Amino acid sequence: MRRFIYNDSGFEAAFASFLDERRGSAPDVDAAVAQIIEAVRTEGLAAVLRYTARFDKAELTETTIRVTAEEIAQGAADCPADAREAIRLAARRIRDYHTRQRPADQHWTDEDGVQLGWRWTPLESVGIYVPGGRAAYPSTVLMNAVPAQVAGVDRIAMVTPPGRMEPAVLAAAQEAGVTEIWRIGGAQAAAALAYGAGPILPVDKIVGPGNAYVTAAKRRLYGVVGIDALAGPSEIVVVADAGNDPAWIAADLLSQAEHDPAAQSILITDDPAFAASVEEQVQIQLQSLATGEDAAASWRDHGAVVIAPLPVSPRLVDRIAPEHVEFACVGAETLSDRVRHAGAIFLGRYTPEAIGDYVAGSNHVLPTSRAARFSSGLSIYDFLKRTSIVRCDEAAFARLGPATVALATVEGLPAHARSAALRLTPKDG
Repeated sequence: MRRFIYNDSGFEAAFASFLDERRGSAPDVDAAVAQIIEAVRTEGLAAVLRYTARFDKAELTETTIRVTAEEIAQGAADCPADAREAIRLAARRIRDYHTRQRPADQHWTDEDGVQLGWRWTPLESVGIYVPGGRAAYPSTVLMNAVPAQVAGVDRIAMVTPPGRMEPAVLAAAQEAGVTEIWRIGGAQAAAALAYGAGPILPVDKIVGPGNAYVTAAKRRLYGVVGIDALAGPSEIVVVADAGNDPAWIAADLLSQAEHDPAAQSILITDDPAFAASVEEQVQIQLQSLATGEDAAASWRDHGAVVIAPLPVSPRLVDRIAPEHVEFACVGAETLSDRVRHAGAIFLGRYTPEAIGDYVAGSNHVLPTSRAARFSSGLSIYDFLKRTSIVRCDEAAFARLGPATVALATVEGLPAHARSAALRLTPKDG
C-alpha cells in the first residue's frame, strides 16, 4: 500500500507513476488465444470439447455440454430461500432501472421537406459469459441478462465454466428467463459463441466479464461479433472524511480488493488520523476475511491512501477514472457533480459500492482501466441498434440533389454524382 500527500512537491510524479504501474502490459496470452480461436473456427465443437478437457478437466459430449431444463429447475429449487428472494428483488430493481432507459423512435419532416428519423431494434442473439472458479456470480447473470431481456433480445445464450452449477446462478438464470446454458468457459467459449460449435449457434454480441484469456478472445473476435467492453481488474476510490466509521470505509476498500490480487482500492481523505484508523481496520479485517489472501495482495501491491483537501478530490478522481467512486463525506453531491470520469458514483455514508453490485438496480458491468474516460457501463443500449430513416419526395430531392452532386464530384466519386444527377434531369416526354 502506498501513501501520498497531495501538498508534497513530488506528489504529481509519484502518483502518476503509481497509477501507470497497474496499467502495464498484461501477461502475453494473445498467441495462445489466437490458436484456440482458429481451432474452434475450423473444427467447431471438437475443439471446444478438447480445450474444455485440457483446461477445465471436464470430459463433455455434444449431449452433456448443455445444462438441461431439469437441471436449471432443480438448481433454482435448491437455492436457499433468502437468496432466491434477494435474486427476485435484484431482478425487479434491475428490470425497472433499465426499462426507464428505453429510447423512443423519432420521425419528423424538416424545412426542406425531407422525412427523417430513426428506429431502435433489439439484437437477435446475445451470449453472456458468467465467470466461474473464484465464486458463484448470480449478480453477473442478472446484470447482463435482464437488460438484454428488457431490450427484447430474442435469444440469450449463457456460457459458464464446467463444474458444479451453483444453485444461486441457476436461480438467477431462471429469474432472468435464460433457458440456454452451456458448460464451457475460457477463450474457447467466446469463440464458440462467435462462430458456433455443434449445437451452440453463433450470437451477434458477447457480453460479460472474464479472465485475461476471455478478454483477449473478445478483443480478437470483435468484428465477427460485437462485444461490450474489455474488462480489467476491479477498482474503487473512496473519498471520505473523518465523520465516517473507519471500519465501514475499510470494508468498502476491501470489497473490491477481494475480487482479484490485481484489483485496486484507493482512499482519498483530508484527515491523516482517520486514514491511519482506516489502515488499521483494513489489517484487522483481513485476518478474518475468507478472501483475505487475494485482498491482502491487492491492498499491498495496488492500494493507496491519499491525504488531500476534499475540494481537490474530483480532480484526482478524474485522473484515476475509476470503475467505482464513493463520496462518503459532507458535500458529496457538490463534489460528485465535478467528476467527469467514473463508471458509477455512490453518494453518502450509507451507499457502499456493494449495494450497486447487487440490488440498487443500476448496472455493475462498468468500465475499468481508465476506460471511464470514453465509455459507460452496460445498459439497454448495448442490446439495441439504431437505424436511420430517410425519405425524399421529388420536391425535397430537387432541393438537396445539387449539393449531393457537388460533394460527390469533389470527392471524385462519379457514380455517386450520377446517381443524384440523373434524378435532377427532366425526363423526355
